[in-house]
Amino acid sequence: MSQPGRPHRTQGPQLWTHDFTIITLGSLISMVGNTMVGFAISLLVLDYTQSTFLYMLFNAAAQLPMLVCPILAGPYLDRMSRKKVIYTLDFGSAGLYLLLFWLLHRGWFSYPLLLFFSLVVGAVNSVYMVAYDSLYPNLIPPGCQGRAYAVSSMLWPIAAMSAPLAALLYELLGSAAPLFALNAALFFIAACFEVRIRHQETHISAAPAAGMRAALQGFRQDLAEGIGYLRGEKGLLIITAYFTLMGFVAGTDQLALPYFRNHAARFAAWPMAAATLYAVLSNCNTAGRFAGGLIQYKLRIPREKKFAIALAVYTTLCFLDGTVLFLPVPLMAVCYFAIGILGVTSYTIRAAATQAYVPDAKRARFNGVFLMCTSLGSVCGSLVVGALAERFAERGIVFCLQLSMLVVIYLLIYRGRAEVSAIYNRDV
Repeated sequence: MSQPGRPHRTQGPQLWTHDFTIITLGSLISMVGNTMVGFAISLLVLDYTQSTFLYMLFNAAAQLPMLVCPILAGPYLDRMSRKKVIYTLDFGSAGLYLLLFWLLHRGWFSYPLLLFFSLVVGAVNSVYMVAYDSLYPNLIPPGCQGRAYAVSSMLWPIAAMSAPLAALLYELLGSAAPLFALNAALFFIAACFEVRIRHQETHISAAPAAGMRAALQGFRQDLAEGIGYLRGEKGLLIITAYFTLMGFVAGTDQLALPYFRNHAARFAAWPMAAATLYAVLSNCNTAGRFAGGLIQYKLRIPREKKFAIALAVYTTLCFLDGTVLFLPVPLMAVCYFAIGILGVTSYTIRAAATQAYVPDAKRARFNGVFLMCTSLGSVCGSLVVGALAERFAERGIVFCLQLSMLVVIYLLIYRGRAEVSAIYNRDV
């Protein structure tokens, strides 16, 4: 019985349902393995090639399939079981990493082999991301979208905390092979979780009845539909264009590890290897992302303020990302923490708004086009930044490109504020 004078608190919708818990745990487990392997293999490629450009080329290879695979996969994922695609790809990834562990353990290492592996992993990840982004909103209880994407934004920060451990193990063992075996095991466990998702996928029955042959025949029409839908939605088009250019400039983020590796003498006063110090500092970004996720989970941003907050976040990130490598280590830690908080805020507002705005029947096709465009920006950015780094100082490149985004923000986001705010300022 409630006490007089005390307001009755109604219980909101429950977020942690069976399916949401499973997709969250499965994602976290696979992210931990990918974080450790990704950091270790980056060090391996840098040490083996001694070239920033070849290191950036390796990173770009993982993104190349995203130019094609998402747009090819989108139409089929609007007709197929996205759940089955997700756990099948995770089982396949487990086998792929186990094979690479065996090859590296036997001492059969080459840069072309790792480049090919990067392409294959990029293809798998690009299809997985479209399937995951399209299934995930359907596993969120109504009224919980904002909190759900806040949880999603905290998964990577939690997983990223394993990066210093990966750097330490690599320095101690001198090999990335054991981390590949661990990643294979983690992918297998994640897939076992995902098999247990109960959600009944209604989009399959809602789609036109078609076998694989008919789906192939209708591919061009579906592709034109996905692009046509984006072109007909000016707000989504502006958002896609902005994040494509941001992906280009985000190539400068990959210069941080080479900067620490190539200028280790600047960090000689710290009692650890320069690469390990960078891993520790990147965890400040991780902590900021986790804190930002908690804030987004606990606080509900007023609908009418979401666009204004996103615009302020985009602008502030340009200054922070552009200057962080010029700062002393303690201030770097503070800056990375702030970047983490703002990055999560940006992701949560954009992801929750766009995924709620796009109809379920078209979501995979939109996500495919969006991922293709942003990946094109990332690939081009990685290659251009890598080439520049062969001739110019890393910090100068980062500063100039990050600050150039201020012009992009004005031309796209600010001038298109009427259309973008109509998408961002939504109750989700």
